[in-house]
Amino acid sequence: MRYHSTRGQAPVLDFEGAMLAGLARDGGLYLPQAVPQMTRDDIAALQGLPYEEAALRVMRPFTDLPETRLAEMIAAAYAGFGHAARAPLVQIAPDGWLLELFHGPTLAFKDFAMQLIGQLFQDVMRRRGERITIVGATSGDTGSAAIEAFRGLEGVECFILYPHGRVSEVQRRQMTTPSEGNVHALAVDGDFDDCQAAVKAMFNDHAFRDRVGLTAVNSINWARVLAQVVYYFTAAAALGAPGRAIGFTVPTGNFGDILAGDVARRMGLPIDRLVVATNRNDILHRTLTTGAHRKEGVVPTASPSMDIEVSSNFERALFMAYDGDASAIAQLMDELARDGGFTVSQGALQALRETFASGRASEEETAETIRRVFADTGEVLCPHTAVGVKVASEQPHRGPMVTLATAHPAKFPDAVEAATGLRPALPERMADLYLRSERVTEVANDVGALKSLILERLP
Repeated sequence: MRYHSTRGQAPVLDFEGAMLAGLARDGGLYLPQAVPQMTRDDIAALQGLPYEEAALRVMRPFTDLPETRLAEMIAAAYAGFGHAARAPLVQIAPDGWLLELFHGPTLAFKDFAMQLIGQLFQDVMRRRGERITIVGATSGDTGSAAIEAFRGLEGVECFILYPHGRVSEVQRRQMTTPSEGNVHALAVDGDFDDCQAAVKAMFNDHAFRDRVGLTAVNSINWARVLAQVVYYFTAAAALGAPGRAIGFTVPTGNFGDILAGDVARRMGLPIDRLVVATNRNDILHRTLTTGAHRKEGVVPTASPSMDIEVSSNFERALFMAYDGDASAIAQLMDELARDGGFTVSQGALQALRETFASGRASEEETAETIRRVFADTGEVLCPHTAVGVKVASEQPHRGPMVTLATAHPAKFPDAVEAATGLRPALPERMADLYLRSERVTEVANDVGALKSLILERLP
């Protein structure tokens, strides 16, 4: 399997090369040159399999790894999850389901990808005898999942940038309380888009990138997206695919999770609807509605992991909507950086609308959804999941609709308590989180200062 950049000017790489590169050297994102297909029989055969076996069957065609070694890494990645099904389905309405993706070590869907990436990177370093430096930006969950996956690993230094004061206390403490010296939580004076821009600037400084052995674990890394493809297949198979099509609604920030659904559909999974759910920071909903993709400023919300305007993975969706026209994508990304927005061509907009539906939820609607679902079913939603459930409820009724439950409600206890009167407790293994000492460095929103700090911290 070979991977090419959405901007067309970077080397074509194999799976391992694309994973280690993270961001392509032309500033683009890697995508497979062809999407492997799964037949109806292949999909039907996933029913009843352990999650790890399904993951091996879905991911194996995208990699050049020996099957036995990949199977061992998948098993190690998910061994620490708190539910035997890994991604269980819970019914909340006659045709409404939650796909619980928060049973990993940091209680968020990011664990599905990050725990596997930790195994993949460790495998590469053992074989190559090299050191790497991971730099990532997070709006809350990616950072804690990355630090959990890489803390204490030899040959890895991990630096996570998060927007100071714009993540929940649980998210912050998950990043700042690990004591291992190879992980570093950096609180940046800015929003998530500032953090993400700084990471991309470091990758585009090729001298710095090569000097420190830079690699990325944000959802710009193709391996992150690939790992998330799996649970679309397991959920759909459990609900009767390929015999019937399944809809998915996805709380969306950086677009990686819903892009994984599009990849699953391109592989042959019968997905009826793929719905982008946004909070009041609704640039993606506005784009799909009007064709105008324009930044208006990020407003903090109760669902902070979605407080994003520059959704990196949307570039991959645009690349496919523009039929692989890399020069058009490069021009759009230049316009976004220079002018704060761009207009999607009519043909590409039609292609996007054929792939994705969309909706938004206000803060009031999010809180009301948490309250209503708790009153009706006893299920407690995190605010991100509530955005998804609200948007899913507005979709045309055409069979099963699965909303991705992206985080444990205890990661956002203030929002949940305000809506329900119930303050959700952390799982027992994390009950002492509020008592642990924190270790964090506050940093100005300045790429030069960030690079200097990273160089100082490297062994």
